[in-house]
Amino acid sequence: MGVAVSGWSLARAVARLGQLGVVSGTALETVHARRLGDGDPGGHLRRAYSSFPEPSLVRRVLHRWFVAGGRPPGEAYRAVPMFRLESPRALRELTVLANFAEVQLAKWGHDGPIGINYLEKIQMPTPDALYGALLAGVDYVLMGAGIPSDVPHLLNGLARGEQVAYRVAVTGARPHDGHAVRFDPAEVVGRPARLVRPRFVAIVSSNTLASFLAKDPATRPDGFVVEDHRAGGHNAPPRGPLVLDELGQPVYGARDEVDLDQIASLGLPFWLAGGVASPAHLAEARAAGAAGIQVGTAFALCAESGLAPGLRARVLAVARAGTAGVVTDPRASPSGYPFKVVQLEGTLSEPAVYARRERRCDVGLLRTPVVRPDGGIAYRCPSEPADAYVRKGGKSEDTIGRTCLCNALLATAGLAQLRDSGLEPPIVTSGDDLARLVEVLGAKDSWTAADVVAYLLADARGSRASTI
Repeated sequence: MGVAVSGWSLARAVARLGQLGVVSGTALETVHARRLGDGDPGGHLRRAYSSFPEPSLVRRVLHRWFVAGGRPPGEAYRAVPMFRLESPRALRELTVLANFAEVQLAKWGHDGPIGINYLEKIQMPTPDALYGALLAGVDYVLMGAGIPSDVPHLLNGLARGEQVAYRVAVTGARPHDGHAVRFDPAEVVGRPARLVRPRFVAIVSSNTLASFLAKDPATRPDGFVVEDHRAGGHNAPPRGPLVLDELGQPVYGARDEVDLDQIASLGLPFWLAGGVASPAHLAEARAAGAAGIQVGTAFALCAESGLAPGLRARVLAVARAGTAGVVTDPRASPSGYPFKVVQLEGTLSEPAVYARRERRCDVGLLRTPVVRPDGGIAYRCPSEPADAYVRKGGKSEDTIGRTCLCNALLATAGLAQLRDSGLEPPIVTSGDDLARLVEVLGAKDSWTAADVVAYLLADARGSRASTI
């Protein structure tokens, strides 16, 4: 669920109820740097850091990022370096520690399962992030937004404490160039011990991708999340020519439907996602052979989520009033994937707010490496200033309508960067079932993760089913 919305507090609450609590791994290095810049409210991060196996790394991170008492009023967060094929040591150490701590906090005080979710589209931080999560004993790794065929091999190597290389897609590179990010656990913890290898769940939206990953032991995951276009955040694009409806949304058709019998025939557990947050949908999923369902929007709006409280209240208010529109925007995300946006005043979904924001790229997670004419590597994002993007060989038309999701989603989690023009504006994503969930769960002013789980596990007579 975006950046820091499904944080350790929410994942912990869900896991304590016997379900799989999943932490969002996206941008955790920046999330932690900014929370440290705010003085680490509650001391939670420093508590988790204290159990990291290499105290000298912790000292370096705190020296660089921690501000006792928080930033002075009117002071911006310290900038975090952007990832490259060869990233600065300070950034990599921050990434390992942030992913370790987020999982450690999520696992604190219970024995329920904890997973962490990454985007295949964001490749350069992946080995560092995964190793941090493995050090904390993460139980599951989930990954979508691409073809995560190299992840099983990467997890095997990291669990054994080996040096690893993770292939990175570089625009303009030749097939044999072999661009990769490399990671050596010994540079982090001295003598790496063998770690428990977590289960890997690939997020897919087609039978073709699921079959491709399952057929080879080297790419075979331990299960699938089968996600359709009703889910929040990024969606897979429609198969075939892009057709837009009257609201400018991609039109999905029969070619985009997944044959669950084929998925079941692969012999791996799977979960359904996207518009399935109800007891009836859970029953249907189980009847189709699924192990269960993955739910996002209902948890994103509960009390333990990392969505900024003011934004959460506003989303709930417009949803209850029947005025909350959820639009699948084919242009907003610089990743090229359709992205669901809640139409909400004061956010980047509002044209006037979008027009006022000065384009910049200083978080850079969705930058793509490209080969320069001289053979070197440049990094570009269609949400950066258009002239900069064009100078790096991009097409100006690719920049139209693009939103800086890195800065916007950090703002959505209450971690907006301060600019001369004010705070970075947020953007809110949600699944298509927002209004229905508010109708079911929103009689109270707010709800908790326990309320969501109790609702999902209620049977037709109103009693509670056993947990899954």
